[in-house]
Amino acid sequence: MAVLVGIVLAAINHGDRILGGEIDIASAFKILLTFCVPYAVSTYSSVLAVRDLAAHSRQALS
Repeated sequence: MAVLVGIVLAAINHGDRILGGEIDIASAFKILLTFCVPYAVSTYSSVLAVRDLAAHSRQALS
């Protein structure tokens, strides 16, 4: 899912540079970060959900 969101965000934010072939190192780094942000948010949310589920499971066993 992060790849799909990254593609959409990259197209929205950098589409003109990509289509124009105006990609330099700074732009490539920004595009890479565009893919990393949804991945990081998704991973963080998943970790919090798993921790919450584990805490509720421990409470149910007590």
